[in-house]
Amino acid sequence: MTRANGNRSDAVTPLFVATRRFDSADGEGWKRYWEWAKIPQLTEVLGLDSALCPSIVTELSDEDWNHIVCEDFRLNYFLHLDYLKERTRDVGRKNILGLYRNPESHITIPPAHGYFCFVGHDLIEEQTQISALTNCGGFPDVFQNTELNRFGLVEIFDRACEIKRQLPERHPEEPHADCELYAIWRLEEA
Repeated sequence: MTRANGNRSDAVTPLFVATRRFDSADGEGWKRYWEWAKIPQLTEVLGLDSALCPSIVTELSDEDWNHIVCEDFRLNYFLHLDYLKERTRDVGRKNILGLYRNPESHITIPPAHGYFCFVGHDLIEEQTQISALTNCGGFPDVFQNTELNRFGLVEIFDRACEIKRQLPERHPEEPHADCELYAIWRLEEA
């Protein structure tokens, strides 16, 4: 996990989501998943997979509609960090994530002010919100589980792009292989 500096492309709008944490504190559920996933370095699934790390905001209020992305299966993604933080302030064991969807290059600046740390890239099939990296049983002809970091993400942008390109080429029959790439930053709250 690194904190980086640099410039962000103005063409890429940062998005924010609050997800439930999924790690060893989840007991037997974590143990079963960890044994199934066969990602030995995994200490926490930190990503956008709706089955493993569901969104905290599941029922939208009237006010939420003024702050969310209203397109392409992304109704849980918020445009305004402060609103999302306030909306989820009473929820424990959560991750507040800052995201860049399909960036054209590695973005080295956090998505907002505050202590955001870059954690890696996820590949998400958006209709079902399933991660091709952590919830499809692996694609060993495209990537090895040892390439994933301790959060189940790909750290290197170019490698994530290569995996994104190869998945639908090599697995056209697999619905979760047609993915969007998300660069993910986690807000480290005090």
